Amino acid sequence: MTLFPRSSGILLHPTSLPGRYGIGDLGDWAYKFVDWLEAAGQTLWQVLPLGPTSYGDSPYQALSAFAGNTNLISLDRLVEAGWLTEDDLADVPEFPVYLIDYGWVIDYHNKLLTLAYERFLAQGTQAQRAAFRDWCASNAGWLEDYALFATFKALYGGKPWVEWPEGAALRHPQTIEAARQNQARQIDEQRFRQWLFFTQWLALKAYANEKQVRLIGDIPIFVAHDSSDVWVNRDLFYLDEKGNPTVIAGVPPDYFSPTGQRWGNPLYRWNVIHDSGYGWWIARIKATLALVDYVRIDHFRGFAEYWEVPASEETAMKGRWVKGPRLAFFEAIKAALGELPIIAEDLGLIFKSVVELRDTLGLPGMKILQFAFGDQCGANAFLPHHYPQNCVVYTGTHDNNTTVGWWNSETSPEIRQCLAEYIGCSVQQPNWELIRLALRSVAHTAIIPMQDVLGYGADTRMNTPGAQSGNWGWRFSADALEHPAQKTLAYLTKLYSRWPESADDEAEAAEEPEVEDA
Repeated sequence: MTLFPRSSGILLHPTSLPGRYGIGDLGDWAYKFVDWLEAAGQTLWQVLPLGPTSYGDSPYQALSAFAGNTNLISLDRLVEAGWLTEDDLADVPEFPVYLIDYGWVIDYHNKLLTLAYERFLAQGTQAQRAAFRDWCASNAGWLEDYALFATFKALYGGKPWVEWPEGAALRHPQTIEAARQNQARQIDEQRFRQWLFFTQWLALKAYANEKQVRLIGDIPIFVAHDSSDVWVNRDLFYLDEKGNPTVIAGVPPDYFSPTGQRWGNPLYRWNVIHDSGYGWWIARIKATLALVDYVRIDHFRGFAEYWEVPASEETAMKGRWVKGPRLAFFEAIKAALGELPIIAEDLGLIFKSVVELRDTLGLPGMKILQFAFGDQCGANAFLPHHYPQNCVVYTGTHDNNTTVGWWNSETSPEIRQCLAEYIGCSVQQPNWELIRLALRSVAHTAIIPMQDVLGYGADTRMNTPGAQSGNWGWRFSADALEHPAQKTLAYLTKLYSRWPESADDEAEAAEEPEVEDA
């Protein structure tokens, strides 16, 4: 099978799925969404990073590069397993339908997950206990450190690890050993939660794969400072003696921000990582590929060179470009894991070195249609007639406005005129015009955010880079899966030869179905 056959799919993080528990989860609605994808001829489901989130709720600032987000655990599936009862779920708060109230959701879920753990201890069968023990043993390389980290974090009121007592923050052996004894039950509960997440996620992945839907995951190049990864591996990062970063990641002023983006992630000591044989990175990529079929590497350009900002700076304007590990990194990963199904997020300020690294590796880059229109119409590299086949085209990403929102509030007369000239007619439905351009392009892969398929506006945007609040909260309601847009998407997928070859020929149609105006 070709690694990247001509295909298309949907960008949707599981948190955005419907459901009565305040946040999308890995229960029935996730399976119904896979069915929706299959009926629409979509063979790809792209998600954001799946790690446990913390302050700010960003999946790109996870508490671990290996652990799963336990807020995604389906409570209904825990009833089926016998670790919750229908009575436990009888009094569900009136959570918002279209927005995640994270504080409320996390508190509710944590209480029920603790109850499930207590039932497991009291009622778990011998086979269930054996399965749990075996899974813990297989994942001990990351699980033991993360379970202790999560336990400490709860014990110290959710504070970043650098604000814990010194023994815990700097992992003094006697403190760690005492905690493993004194907090044994809490640590085991963290293991249990991770087991639930991985069990439910892998079951969903198996169902999706049976339906010819492959999953695209996301590996941010940098990890959060407040993470078990940095806490455990301080030698791999530029930190002071207390564990605080001395230099941090970001990008210089760009399309999204005139002062740049100060991400705050600690930077890698690539020489140390090289000398260690890239072991942590190999383990990280291997763990991710156990959960998904492809990985998008966020900020791929950082492997060629990255923007280093002194931690004392309040913006990302004052920094410098520093050479990354480049080809040596990927050669080490390939030697350990073989050919990798990687998509390179090559957006932003791109130098020749980034293009050369991407092309030497044969990786597909990304093309964003919202970036394609404006002055000098026709010359922009994001226009489809410039695409190589080996790329992935998006109408927009999680960092962009929805296409309807972009059209209504971010487009100039020049952009509007350019799009009209490019498609050869007036623009009636901007989301569908960009979807058509993506699907009929030569790019082997086309990914459409769910909001664009549904024609939703700016109020459903997933993330605004640089904004400190109001991100990651969008959800859609159950009736969206009955929207006529599904039939339109199926029609266009078949028309532009992205329908899976072995699927039933259900998308054959004599004429295009009607769609509602955005």
